[in-house]
Amino acid sequence: MAKACIVGEKHLILGFKGIGFEVVPVSDPKDLAEELFMLTRRSDVGLILVTESIAAESQGVIEEFRSRSSVILTVVPMHEGGPRTAYKEMRKAIERSMGIDLFKKEEATEENEG
Repeated sequence: MAKACIVGEKHLILGFKGIGFEVVPVSDPKDLAEELFMLTRRSDVGLILVTESIAAESQGVIEEFRSRSSVILTVVPMHEGGPRTAYKEMRKAIERSMGIDLFKKEEATEENEG
């Protein structure tokens, strides 16, 4: 059975251990590439989550990982007021797979309110 891992700041990811995730602490975005490489060498890893704050500073690393690996990598938002990297990625993935922008109306509503 494939394992799920979460990579990011230790204080943000420890709670995932309680639901069965393997926790991979990374304090510096520069270390993300090395940790992802180590995880891809393992045949038991099927899902990798990366905290939004680490991913925001490592877009090139994440894009390269996705192009070279069959392991699913998803960026997860960790708190309100963040850079919304995870939201933007999800929006692009849905648009790519379905051919429509499901969140366009929602984004227009948020802009009008703010």
